[in-house]
Amino acid sequence: MPEKVYIFDTTLRDGEQTPGASLNVDEKLQIARNLEMLKVDVIEAGFPFASPGDFEAVRTIAREIRGPQIAGLARAFEKDIDACWEAVKEGSNPRIHTFISTSDIHLKYQMRKSREEVLEMTKAAVKHAARYTSNVEFSAMDASRSDPAYVAQVFTAAIDAGAKVLNFPDTVGYAIPQEFGAKIKYLMEHIPNIHKAILSVHCHNDLGLAVANTLAAIMNGVRQVEVTINGLGERAGNASLEEVVMALHTRKDFFDYYTDIVTQYLHPTSRLVSKLTGVVVQPNKAIVGANAFAHESGIHQDGVLKEASTFEIMTPSTVGLKTSSLVLGKLSGRHAFRNKLQEMGYHLSDEELNKVFMRFKNLADRKKQIFDEDLLSLVETEVVFKSVPEYYRLVDLIVLTGTMVKPNATVKLEVAGELKTHSAFGDGPIDATYKAITDLAKSKAKLLKFAVSSITGGTEALGEVSVRLEDEGHIVTGQGVDPDVVTASARAYINGLNRLHFLKAGGPKGQKPEKL
Repeated sequence: MPEKVYIFDTTLRDGEQTPGASLNVDEKLQIARNLEMLKVDVIEAGFPFASPGDFEAVRTIAREIRGPQIAGLARAFEKDIDACWEAVKEGSNPRIHTFISTSDIHLKYQMRKSREEVLEMTKAAVKHAARYTSNVEFSAMDASRSDPAYVAQVFTAAIDAGAKVLNFPDTVGYAIPQEFGAKIKYLMEHIPNIHKAILSVHCHNDLGLAVANTLAAIMNGVRQVEVTINGLGERAGNASLEEVVMALHTRKDFFDYYTDIVTQYLHPTSRLVSKLTGVVVQPNKAIVGANAFAHESGIHQDGVLKEASTFEIMTPSTVGLKTSSLVLGKLSGRHAFRNKLQEMGYHLSDEELNKVFMRFKNLADRKKQIFDEDLLSLVETEVVFKSVPEYYRLVDLIVLTGTMVKPNATVKLEVAGELKTHSAFGDGPIDATYKAITDLAKSKAKLLKFAVSSITGGTEALGEVSVRLEDEGHIVTGQGVDPDVVTASARAYINGLNRLHFLKAGGPKGQKPEKL
């Protein structure tokens, strides 16, 4: 009989430690809802003691999400563990995840503690957490560079103190699969009470081996894996949830294990996380990259047309990709529109549906063919990226450009309910537009990144623009979509300014916790 591997998703905790990635409470909740649809077993929602914003995000997710277990991270200190419990206690089978370093290099240079001191701290922390809940996980940070015999001793004590999950992290991505698997096997054989707990791994990708190390660990006794969507995380990131899951799913002939993941939600969740964090998925990324199911070679194309399995080891539909097709038009009604969005995995409130439906009708008047990708972008821009109040709102945009004129943009903007208009010249139409918006908003934000892409093919394709702005230490991502790329650029810039205003007005700061 195949054995279950539990999926512990840490996108909202370790994934948010990706440089440049910061999420507010509403954005974290949106991702958590997608993780619930994926049927992950555990969502590590954050590090409650790190900041008030992180505490509130974890507590909100614990209250709202009922399927997966909700975990919070806590150092091996009573104050961290107390804050963690306060944040997760309303969750469905809430988990306290506490950790401490065990490698000699960390003990000597970072903690300045002896092995004996760390062993006692482990016992005390786990016992304190177990007073709140029986669902306690303990992690030995930098375990892959620790003495295996010492880790076995610490894990044995942690189980006796009440831990039900023992996590063996490759914190700095140092391990090699054969070596890592052997260390897991050693632990399974040298922890006398291991039958009372589940062994877990948390692998970083510094050598590009996180997924390989995770799979090697599973084959040697691990039954929980800590992963992130798109492999997000500190430095080079973590083991990618979609890659680990699809390796087990696709190679059932080799792996006698299974997960409960609903794989059809992998691609939509990957896209949502990418859009909200502003971290682009590389085109050749396995499973969810833009080229994952693309075939350019004539030999490959011929084979796929004759029989897909000649060059595709999984079908696009397995991970939630569908062939674009014309399904809705300007005569389509609200009911059909709602049903289509539900088929795509989006369950919107009446207010949210009205906003998206109005944009859809406007788009249908300007664009002959409406594809699934178009609808997805409308949902993202009207719902996902409107999770902060609109302090600035684009009312009108007029642009004059050409080969014989200096580009000029006139922007009408609603600022805190007051209409304002301003014109500006620039090196190009987008530059002129941004200068006009900047003057109206009296913004000092610095534009760090500007990226534009087409959502579908053809001259009628929607333009999708992503910007990254920085102001007073805050870094945010803005998104905009429109058939006119200048308008899309304006929407993206204004979306970013709204996010900055939200943060500067007292929104969550997204402080980074310590890493595993």
